[in-house]
Amino acid sequence: MVVAILLPRFPLMAALGDRRELLSGPVALAPEAGRQQVVGEVSAAAEAHGVMAGMRVGEALARCPDIRLVPPDPDGVRTLWREVLDRLERIGASVESDRAGEAYFESAGLHGIHGGDLDGVLRATRRALDRPGVRIGAAPSRFGARAAALAARPRRRGAPAPALPFGAVASGPAVVVPAGSARVFLAPLPVALLRARPELDDLPETLERLGVRTLGELAALPSSAMAERFGHAGLLALDLAQGRDTALEPRKPPEPVAERLALPEAASGMQLERALELLIARVLARPERRGRALRSLAIAARFVAGGTWRTRVTLRSASADPARLRVSLAPRLAELPAPAESIALEVEAFGPPAHDQGRLVEDRSPTGVRQARIAEAVRQARQAAGADAALRVMEIDPGSRLPERRAVLGPYAAEGEGGAP
Repeated sequence: MVVAILLPRFPLMAALGDRRELLSGPVALAPEAGRQQVVGEVSAAAEAHGVMAGMRVGEALARCPDIRLVPPDPDGVRTLWREVLDRLERIGASVESDRAGEAYFESAGLHGIHGGDLDGVLRATRRALDRPGVRIGAAPSRFGARAAALAARPRRRGAPAPALPFGAVASGPAVVVPAGSARVFLAPLPVALLRARPELDDLPETLERLGVRTLGELAALPSSAMAERFGHAGLLALDLAQGRDTALEPRKPPEPVAERLALPEAASGMQLERALELLIARVLARPERRGRALRSLAIAARFVAGGTWRTRVTLRSASADPARLRVSLAPRLAELPAPAESIALEVEAFGPPAHDQGRLVEDRSPTGVRQARIAEAVRQARQAAGADAALRVMEIDPGSRLPERRAVLGPYAAEGEGGAP
């Protein structure tokens, strides 16, 4: 069984900090400095006035003139969510999380250390989180577990238990969907739930135009028709509606290496560059680095007026040379949108050992040089955008009249991963 944990409005709660009493009124995250002028997460009171996340600031103020805009805190969200994931890992869970406020893990390997059954794992999860408003669901798939967690609405003490969708059972505050009831549980739910997967963000609107409004109606469609009309996205949506999903990909154990430096008032120009030099020196001197080069780093700043800013830099090739790191990171300081009271540098990914030597004899032929450059580009793309950032086109049926059957996308094997094709 897959266990899903949802913390609604997590970025908003992290930005509010100790001022969570503001959630009782209309409040929303202000646009990030230098980004598109749209509001972020909104409170329930703001939603009641018609304000939604992603809405233009002017429209949000027109619909709710009393709304309060809170400066976003991406650096604080990352730190707070990492603490939540660390708590889950302390109970033995291998957690997958692609966004703050949403996490998944397999419960099968934890039964033996938490009472021998799923209920024991759910109790341990609730004790580990100990946060108001948390929603927990369990189902055979990630998608089903998320739908179960959405149905697990918190209730006040003494209030009657809310009615659960058919096929689900209650386990304390959590909602559990047994293995044989997943398709029945998902059937009456709207296809809009498919938007939880980024690759299916535009599919629900098209399905609704075609008259397919529930997951049960979607699950009844033939796979051949879905493949012809929507390709891979259609087959994925069909699997989700039928209770199947891809395997979880737990996060790797983090190795936090970060340094922060307080800045004098209105620091800019050479002062910021000097602060960056000090941060680079401190990071390279950390014993946790263990002589490794740095592949990806993040610069973060906390503004004098409140809120934070964060940007990520992936190096073309891993390095531990202070001069090269400074050349790569210094241009990002010009993107700082407001005066900062402190600046931080964090290592997000390590490379090979800094003293690692290259090959004694390298293939300098045009083909060898081209393959080496492609392999390095693939590694950089995957480091910056994930494992699926670099794919290759594989011909399946070149003579087919249907474009979707002529070729498919498959993983690109870079050098050192089985050889580039």
